[in-house]
Amino acid sequence: MCQLLGMNCNVPTDIVFSFTGFATRGGRTDVHNDGWGIAFFEGAGVRHFVDHDAAIASPIADLIKRWPIKSKNVIAHIRKATQGRVALENCHPFVRELWGHYWVFAHNGDLKNFAPPLTGAFRPVGNTDSELAFCFLLQELRRRFGDIAPALPELSAALRELTTEIATHGPFNMMLSDGSALFAHCSTNLHYIIRQYPFATAVLSDEEMTVDFSEVTTPKDRVAVIVTAPLTNNETWTQFAPGELKVFVDGAPVDESAPEQ
Repeated sequence: MCQLLGMNCNVPTDIVFSFTGFATRGGRTDVHNDGWGIAFFEGAGVRHFVDHDAAIASPIADLIKRWPIKSKNVIAHIRKATQGRVALENCHPFVRELWGHYWVFAHNGDLKNFAPPLTGAFRPVGNTDSELAFCFLLQELRRRFGDIAPALPELSAALRELTTEIATHGPFNMMLSDGSALFAHCSTNLHYIIRQYPFATAVLSDEEMTVDFSEVTTPKDRVAVIVTAPLTNNETWTQFAPGELKVFVDGAPVDESAPEQ
């Protein structure tokens, strides 16, 4: 199947280090060579790059490794096709508009007998189970909440219900963001790490690359990196529980047990 990479931060941050290791799995250190993509939120806009070539051989991926685009929310994907041909329209992440915001989605899994009726404005362009699930999620959010976006607790609760429903059809590891929060649901494998002061040195597992984050950050910075399998070999990553949905805001998981202010 595919692999996912997400980043959520409290200040705009580049993903060059993590993406360099992640992209290596797209054809060199792993078999995810059926396309790739990445999306960066910048204000109300999204920079969106996809390619049906393997990430390891893509000039666009090389550009991302060398161009430090800074963003507070990023979602990336390397594809090993299970449903849908190898084609540009089937490359994740996918982008749609809802409530006047762009939403970005990527999926790792394989949904069987998943054919929900789509009655609204959200329709797949390609022929993957992933894009179908994205359209269904947005359709159901629009059906529940109408034209006005709900508060984060209500939105999170709805996504927990919907992701649990979709996951009855097969593995549904996914990332979703509207630029203000990043939602990550795990069926099988997802891990995350929070990098914050005091920052340390990190060493990639898939590439010969090391970064001392204390040299490129401030004491106020905080960055959450979420990925299918840990990217570094000298840091402690936290594994999601199967069926868990976590919400990341400003570089940390939201503590939904805390009382609202």
